[in-house]
Parts: sequence; structure tokens; C-alpha cells
Amino acid sequence: MFTGIVEELGEIVAITPHDDSSQIRIRGPLVTSDAGHGESIAVNGVCLTVTEHGDGEFSTDVMAETLNASSIGDLTVGSPVNLERALRSDGRFGGHVVQGHVDTTAQLLSRVPGDRWEVLTFALPSDIARYVVRKGSITLDGVSLTVADLTEGTFSVSLIPTTLDLTTLGKREVGERVNVEVDVLAKYVERLISQEANHDYADR
Repeated sequence: MFTGIVEELGEIVAITPHDDSSQIRIRGPLVTSDAGHGESIAVNGVCLTVTEHGDGEFSTDVMAETLNASSIGDLTVGSPVNLERALRSDGRFGGHVVQGHVDTTAQLLSRVPGDRWEVLTFALPSDIARYVVRKGSITLDGVSLTVADLTEGTFSVSLIPTTLDLTTLGKREVGERVNVEVDVLAKYVERLISQEANHDYADR
């Protein structure tokens, strides 16, 4: 499990494509400082497994499904990436529950600068719209954020200077897409309500 608090801005140093997967090597001295084989690191919000590590870098295998369902497939050598280690049981819970399971991607539609912040507006994919609520939590490229505004086809987030400086969201350009993970609690509530409704109907 993760919390959506980015620990380090890493960099893609190598990509080796295979028939149905890719091996990606990433520079991240902080997140690899105590990494072990088989441990999880979130890369732009995608939970990936460490297969090799050393000299401040780690490698991971990314399956075709992940490449297709997320923006990981858009990365090139030199691309910056948000990195977060899995939360330790004694760690500080700073964001919200993030699984590292990307639901979809969303396109950045606009950036509006403020005094010390920016408002980013994204297209709201129809398949996740029911899980997104104003003032609710959402994860974009692995960053835990609060939905500032919501329309039928868009949602917006406000980024403070720290987020702009220390994550990839500060450099995202209009037209680019980001990984989106909705609040898993909303999914559980939907599932429970659906099951309860079906149970009530069956008892009639």
C-alpha cells in the first residue's frame, strides 16, 4: 500500500522492450537506499516490483497490460517519474489509501496559474466519473490530491508550490495524460451497496 506522498523524483535510464513486456531501469537513490528484491515501488502511481537494484538504480518488469492501461508506456529514457516506496507498518500516513492499481488515464486540458499555485483541469473519463466527488481524494501520477472542482466532463486539482516543484505534475503539458487511481473506499462502498440491493431484491 502507498499513500500518494511522492518521496523522490526519479529518472528513466533504460528501457528494454520485449514481445509482451518491457524491462525499465530507473534512477532513484532514495527509494533504493533500503530496497530489496521483490519489494514494491510506485512509479507514477503504478505499483511495480524491484527485480534488480544497485548504484542508486532499480529495474522492474512491466507487463503489456500495464503498459496499455497506464502512461508507463509513454515513458522514454530521460523521463522524470514520481517514486514512492510501499508504506511501512510504522510509517506516517500522510495522504490517503493508494493501491498502485491504475484505473485509467486522463488528459490534461488546461493549466491556470495563481499567485502561488496552479489549477490543473483534466478530462473526466466516463468509467470513473461515479467515483470522483468534489473535495474527495484522487491519485494522479502517484500524487495524492483533493478534487477542487468537478463538472460533467472534467475535474480540477489545485497544486501548491511543493507539489509543482517536487513531482512530475509541475511539468505536465496540456495534452499529456496522467495515471488516475480513484479512492478505493468509493469502490468498496459501491460494491457493498450493490450486493445489499441484490440481496434485498432476492428476498422479496
